[in-house]
Order: sequence, then C-alpha cells, then structure tokens
Amino acid sequence: MAAVVFIAGWDLLGAQGLKPERQLTSSTLFDLVKLSFGVVAGAGALVALVVAYRRQRVDEDGAHREATRLHTERFSQAVEQLGSDSPAVRLGGVHALAGLANDAPTRDLRQTCIDVLCAHLRLPYTAEADLPSGDTDARHMYLALREIRHTVIRLIRDHLRLPPEHPHSWQGHDLDFTGVVFDGGDFSGATFSGGTVRFSYAAFSGGRVSFDGAEFSGGTVDFGGVVFSDSIVDFEGAAFSGGTVRFTSAVFSGGLVSFGTEFSGGTVAFDYAQFLGGTVTFDDATFWNGTVNFNHAAFLGSTVSFNHATFLDGTVNFDHANGSASSGLVPSGGRLPTGLSLPQVWYPPTP
Repeated sequence: MAAVVFIAGWDLLGAQGLKPERQLTSSTLFDLVKLSFGVVAGAGALVALVVAYRRQRVDEDGAHREATRLHTERFSQAVEQLGSDSPAVRLGGVHALAGLANDAPTRDLRQTCIDVLCAHLRLPYTAEADLPSGDTDARHMYLALREIRHTVIRLIRDHLRLPPEHPHSWQGHDLDFTGVVFDGGDFSGATFSGGTVRFSYAAFSGGRVSFDGAEFSGGTVDFGGVVFSDSIVDFEGAAFSGGTVRFTSAVFSGGLVSFGTEFSGGTVAFDYAQFLGGTVTFDDATFWNGTVNFNHAAFLGSTVSFNHATFLDGTVNFDHANGSASSGLVPSGGRLPTGLSLPQVWYPPTP
C-alpha cells in the first residue's frame, strides 16, 4: 500500500527523476533513520497483529471446545434424569434440558435438546380412558407422567412466545410431535415461524389443547392424519398468515374443534379430511388472501359450521367435497362470495 501511494504521488507531482546528492546532510540522514525505524516498527506491529489474531482464534477455538465439552456432560446428565423411573427426577431432567438448550453454544446443539424433549412426548403413553379400572397405582403413575408431558409442552410454548431476536427463542427450530397423544396442553400465544413442525398422526383424545392466539407464519406445520376425538381443541384467535399448514387426511371424529381464526396468506389444506363426528366450527373465521382447500373432504357426520365467517379475498375451495353442506357456508338465495368454490350440489338454487 505504501508503494502504491508513493507511485501515485510521484505521478501526480510529475516528478522527472531524482536529483543526485554528492553529500548527505544531517537532516536527510536523520529522516532516513526515522524512515528505517518506521518501517521496522510497522513490520513489527503487523507481525504482532497477526500473532494476536492467531492467539485470539486459538483462544476462541479452545473456549468453544470447552463449552461443547461442558454442554455434552450436562446433556448426558439431563438425558439420564429423563430416563429415570422417578417422576420427580424426570421432571428435573425436563427443566435441565430446556435450560441446556438456552445455553447451547451452537444452533445445532440447541436443536438436539429440543429433539430430545419432543422425543419424550412421542414415547408410548396410555391415555386416561385406557387405564385399567380401579388400578390406583396405574392412575397415580398416569397423573405423574401427564404432569411431565404438560410441562414439556409448556416449556416449548414459552420459548415459542419469545421474539425471534431473543437469545432464548426457539422460533425457527424444528419440532416433531409425530404420533404424540395429546390429552391436554397449552400452545396458546406460540409463534410457529420457520422450520418444520410436525403433528402428523397425533391423537387429540381427552382434555383441552389450546392454540388460542397462536401464529402460524412461515415454514411448514403438518397436522396431516391427525385424529381429533373426545377432546376440545381450540384455535380461536389463531392466525394462519404464511407458509403452509396441512390438515390433509385429518379425522374429526368427536369432541369440539374450533377455528375462530384468521386465514390470511399462505396455504391451509384440509384436503381429504374426514368430518365424521363431534363438532367443528369455523364460526367468525376470516378468509382473506391465500388459499384454503377442502378438496375431496368428507362431511359425513360432524356438525360443521361457518356461521358469520367472512370471505374477503383469496380462494376457498371445496372442490369434489362430499356429504352435506356446512351451516352458514351457503347463503340462502344469495350470491356466493368471490373466491368461494363449492360442489355443484351445494350451490343454492337460482332464484
């Protein structure tokens, strides 16, 4: 860089050459000495800078290795607690894993902690309705395990409520609830944004599961093949505002599922869903922008209602759906809202 500056200055000044000196003056000699020392000092500073940078990198690598080693030790201890026969020790392991996820030195290590918590929910679990009649010990164990499972759900929810810039937010991470039996739990206010969230083939049987005020924006959330039976599942106030949410082939066979929800943007799919029993409400839901599909859905036994639903924009398809039209969906003698597509047999007669 010094050479480049020197040459550029030489050209700009239009120098023709150097004037020869027969004898060096003391000031010239002094300038030469200063220049020599300056060059040496600059070279020394450069070497020192390189050495300091390398030392910093070595220290950072060492600190990272130490943090990873400590994380691994704590992780092993937490997983050992989670496998204990004692419900109290298991509960301690759940909290330890959640804290460990927050302190994880890398995103991948945090994801590993989250994976273990989700895997704990996927373990075989006997719902209350399937307990042996009169078996007090079995019921006590069931209540203890339910408390542990609901604690896992609560901790996940709490971290999904944190804004994405928060250092302990779990938004954007993958969550795998495939096949989980939910007999209660609270996801209210959680934000499912980014990443992949799987509820595939989960069973909502008994208790109340709340998604009240939850936001589904970005990423993929899969409720495909889910069975809703004898449970209250609340999506009131939830917002589907981006990404893809699938209820493909979901079975609604009992209980109450309510979607007093805002569908705005993205795609929500109820394709091939089966409404066979119980009550499913889309009352006061708002459909604007995006696409909601009920293609090939079967309305054969559930009480399904769209009372006071608002269709403002976007597309809502019931193409090839079969069974009875849902209440509130077909206006009496009026025109269908723009974007709403129904099977021909559901259309109101032309006045």
